[in-house]
Amino acid sequence: MTLANLGRNAARFVSTLALSSGATAALAATYNVGVGISDITGEAAEIGMFGYADPAQTTAGIHQRLRARAFVFEDPYTSKRVMLIVADVDIISQGVHQAVMKALKARFGSTYTEQNVVLTATHTHSGPGGFSHRILYSITTFGFKAKTFNAMVDGMVEAATKAHNTKSAGDVTFSQGTLTTASVNRSATAFRANNAADRAVFPNEIDPLMSVLTIRKSGAPIGAISLFPTHGTSMPPSNRLISPDNKGYAAYQWEHDVAGVRYLDNYASFVAAFAQTNAGDMSPNLNLKPGSGPTEDPFENTRIIGERQSVTARGLSGAAVSTLSGSIDYRMRYIDMSGISVGGAYTTDGQSHTTCPAALGTTFAAGSEEDGPGPDFINEGQSNPFVAFVGGLVFSPSAALKACQAPKEIFIPSGTLNPIHWTPEIMPIQVIKLGSIYLATVPGEPTIMSGYRIRRQLARTLGVDVNRVITLGYSNAYSGYITTPEEYDVQDYEGGATHFGKWTQAAYMQELDRLANDMVQGKATTNTLTPQDLSNQQVDLQPGVVLDTTPLGKKFGDVVTQPGSAYAKGNTVAVTFYTGHPRNNLRRNGTFLEVQRWTGSSWARVADDGDWSTKYKWSRQGISDAWADISWTIPADASPGTYRIVHYGDAKNLLGQISGFVGISRSFTVQ
Repeated sequence: MTLANLGRNAARFVSTLALSSGATAALAATYNVGVGISDITGEAAEIGMFGYADPAQTTAGIHQRLRARAFVFEDPYTSKRVMLIVADVDIISQGVHQAVMKALKARFGSTYTEQNVVLTATHTHSGPGGFSHRILYSITTFGFKAKTFNAMVDGMVEAATKAHNTKSAGDVTFSQGTLTTASVNRSATAFRANNAADRAVFPNEIDPLMSVLTIRKSGAPIGAISLFPTHGTSMPPSNRLISPDNKGYAAYQWEHDVAGVRYLDNYASFVAAFAQTNAGDMSPNLNLKPGSGPTEDPFENTRIIGERQSVTARGLSGAAVSTLSGSIDYRMRYIDMSGISVGGAYTTDGQSHTTCPAALGTTFAAGSEEDGPGPDFINEGQSNPFVAFVGGLVFSPSAALKACQAPKEIFIPSGTLNPIHWTPEIMPIQVIKLGSIYLATVPGEPTIMSGYRIRRQLARTLGVDVNRVITLGYSNAYSGYITTPEEYDVQDYEGGATHFGKWTQAAYMQELDRLANDMVQGKATTNTLTPQDLSNQQVDLQPGVVLDTTPLGKKFGDVVTQPGSAYAKGNTVAVTFYTGHPRNNLRRNGTFLEVQRWTGSSWARVADDGDWSTKYKWSRQGISDAWADISWTIPADASPGTYRIVHYGDAKNLLGQISGFVGISRSFTVQ
């Protein structure tokens, strides 16, 4: 043991004695912690949305803004630190991950790297797309969207910077409980193919486990991270308003409604993130059809499923049963998932197997019937020789690939198409240690059984209870679904979208276990791979905004439809303005609207386009004219008084110049 290590251990011993003898809050701090939040909302009109792969689903306004929430945890004795960024996006594309890492390096040097930073997605299906550098994920958006990409990257870096700059002494509490009313297994047939002993872990065919980390300073909470699996698909494919979906609402309710955070004030006294775990087969649509459950109103379902997560997380946070202590550590490596040899210790039949170059099956084209179904002539879990034949004609998958991917019927051999593979194969994995809690990050969507088997294996290696290991899906890159070998054989949607073949889950488990072994043994992890940087090979096939106009005699910001004179709480106020295209200016960390109340001396903002109570809808009226339909559903706690609606927009003229404008409605009263 070195003298430095001896000194650190002595400091830990003194700290432990202080804790046991009723030390002051300053001495009781176990980590340095910081939190941050920023806006990552991309282009709000005429951009293909990401998640349902429907080119007809394009953005047409904002219900709530998308945000990135960052958390820093530092061991004060070793200065080792981890940063976790939870973003309201469908996936973390490899391009976004690379860009964020470059920006953090430019700002902080070697303090934050791909080794100790986790980017993870909440998996909303209601955000703008075009932020991936890979062809498969940009087909329906007609190419790469630089403004949306930059909004994500810039917002994540801003959130990270705020977390870093607020880092100071604090502690982290940990609690776990169950939530059984926010998810349902959408692939039960595949789940039931797993062995009986494993299925018994999930008697209701869902993973109800919620874990909550609460970050405190001087005993007062400054942030929380909920980890719970349910898809971000409460808003269905018919929705065209940007929304962070149920997890975004959960965060909003805790931050805005409970903690009193007002985002445009640029100060967040509390940051609440709702991250995913192994949500691959967990749907929030409790009636097992898109936009249905527990009601038939998708907006109401988003609120209810979000509120159930928020209420449960807040309850667990308030009743935290342990304060984390111990070291912070991490191991990270890139692996080539196109050809990993998986040992028999990790496979279900005890034999060695190999993963495959990426390919998507005919049942991938079927979509998920419960969340986002594909064409009527393709069904989950059923062979479709016609689609396979068409895929074979267009893409010509090799016989070796077909054999490796069996029983999958290959539709798109995405990992062998040239000159650029349509999906990535050099994938990042991590094991993060936060005291006695371990996060295993995977760049995809593990089913609950896949996640459990990874957790169980790592728990054995790390010598901890299985509930102390959490599989964090949707992290650092994206490689489709991760099903167990038994689930893969069923070839539901999730199996068809498991890129690397039958032994995908076993390969991730093996490689993560190697990282865990390195951590236990105190060994450095060797990394020899680097994913391609495709940032200079991006093309946008969609034209930008050419010109904004208004009808003769009208100007931008003029009101088309005024509000009524008086409203009661619960009513909806609706106003329409002549407007420009929102792609002219994303107004990130700003707003396209305000609801203002007269205070007796000035107009004060009471709501904006990040609030649940408002909707901003954009629509074309002819070739270059457009309307902004703004609505405000008056909350039950709204103060009586005089109000007005204000619209902020930007318009482009024939010379390409963009100018801002403001539209103001007539005033109205709220009783």
